[in-house]
Amino acid sequence: MPEPGASVLPPTPPAHSPLFRAEQFVWLTARVLEQRLFAYHFLNGAADPVETALDAYRNEDGGYGHALEPDLRGPVSQPLHVGHALHVLDAVERCGGQRVDRVCRYLTSVSTPDGALPAVHTGQRGYPTAPFIPVVDDPPSSLLATGPVVGLLHRNEVWHAWLFRATDFCWQAVESLEKSHPYEIEAAVAFLDSAPDRPRAEAAADRLGRLVREQRLAVLEPDSLDSYAVPTGYAQGEHHFPHDYARTPRSLARAWFTDDEMSRSLDHLAGEQQEDGGWPVRWRQWTPGILLEARPMVTIQALRTLRAYGRHIG
Repeated sequence: MPEPGASVLPPTPPAHSPLFRAEQFVWLTARVLEQRLFAYHFLNGAADPVETALDAYRNEDGGYGHALEPDLRGPVSQPLHVGHALHVLDAVERCGGQRVDRVCRYLTSVSTPDGALPAVHTGQRGYPTAPFIPVVDDPPSSLLATGPVVGLLHRNEVWHAWLFRATDFCWQAVESLEKSHPYEIEAAVAFLDSAPDRPRAEAAADRLGRLVREQRLAVLEPDSLDSYAVPTGYAQGEHHFPHDYARTPRSLARAWFTDDEMSRSLDHLAGEQQEDGGWPVRWRQWTPGILLEARPMVTIQALRTLRAYGRHIG
C-alpha cells in the first residue's frame, strides 16, 4: 500500500513493447518538452510541466522561437514555431486564455497584406535555417503555415479578430488547390478538420481526397514504394502515407482511404520503429542536431496515431 499522499506511478509498459522501447528512447534523447509530452500522453503525466517546458521557447512579443521547430534555429519568433506551440497546447488542453490572446496579437503583427501567415518572417535572416525553407524579403501568404494555426484556434473555440481574414484566406487557398504536395495537403486537412462550416469543409475535403489519389500523393501499397515518385524538392524516401493525412479516425481525410489501405498504412507505421525504440525522420536532414531533436517528436506522433486507431502499443 502506498503511504497517504504519495503519488501513484503508472504501470510500467511490458518490456519490449513498442511503448516501453519508445520510452527508453525518449529518456535517452528527447528535449525536456518532449519528455514532458511523452509523460503526459503515456504515463499519466500532468499538463502543468508541459506548459512550463513550453514557456522556455516563448518570447516577449507573444510568439515562440529558440528552435521550437528544429529546422528554424535562433531566438526569434516565427509562425511555424507558433503553430508548433499551439499544437502542444492543444494536446494538453491548454489552448486558450491570455496566452493565446498574446499569440493572436503576435500573429496579427506578422501577417501578410491578405491577413494570412508567411512560412518564415524576415526576422529569421542571419540565423541558421533549413535550406528548403527560404527566407525572402517579401514572403507570400502560406497555407502550410496558416492552415494548422487557424484550425487549432477554431478547434479550441478561440475568437479573435485575426481569425476572420485568416479563415477567409484558408478557404480560398484550399478550394483553389490543383497541383499540390503532401505537406500542403496536411495543412489543408488541419484547417478543414476544425473549420466551423462543416458542410463546406466536408465538400472541400472530398475534392482534396480525389486530388490526393489522382496525383499519387499517398503511398497505398507500402510494399511497392518504388512505384511511387517522391514529390519535387522532397528528400529521397520522403513518402507520405494515409496515416499522415488522417492521424485519427475522426479526420475528414480518413474517408479518402479504404479500410485495407489504412490497415496497410498503420502496419507500415508500426514496422518503422527502429532498434533504438524511436521512429525515423523522413524529411531532409541538413545538420545532425536536427535529427536528434526531431526523432522524439516523430516518435510521440507515431505512438499517438497507432493508439488512436486502436493498435496495441503496450
